[in-house]
Amino acid sequence: MKNLLVILFLIGATTMSAQSISKNALGIRIGDNDGFGGEISYQRYLHENNRLEFDLGWRDSNNIEAFKLVGLYQWVMPIDGGFNWYVGAGGGLGSFDAGENDGTFALVAGDLGIEYDFDFPLLISLDMRPELGFNDSYSDDLDLDIALGVRYQF
Repeated sequence: MKNLLVILFLIGATTMSAQSISKNALGIRIGDNDGFGGEISYQRYLHENNRLEFDLGWRDSNNIEAFKLVGLYQWVMPIDGGFNWYVGAGGGLGSFDAGENDGTFALVAGDLGIEYDFDFPLLISLDMRPELGFNDSYSDDLDLDIALGVRYQF
């Protein structure tokens, strides 16, 4: 009997702590990864604590300009109130122009962040996205992309 009560308590606590992820969220993500840049960001609900994120971004530094498309699968976990933290993984493709040297590149990425879901349809986030690039002319090492995101939920 005691074990049954513990199991029921754990099931109740788990379901009470589940948050609702918006079906769609669209906004911007502004950060720094080898030069200041921004991204148009779209999030799509998959399951009660999973979503996809797609970011189309551009970067501009002293000697290189680039744009990239990144897709991430994210797991979202509640903290307290409107706060959630999330972790994800994915990859992307891009193109760069470095004067006489230009081309394409591929990358794999991780994602770790915290977000606040307001009572109105606004989501604000701060995350770190380590990216490992695969092109010696653009990026062949680990870059840390730290960014602030603001998205409208619908």
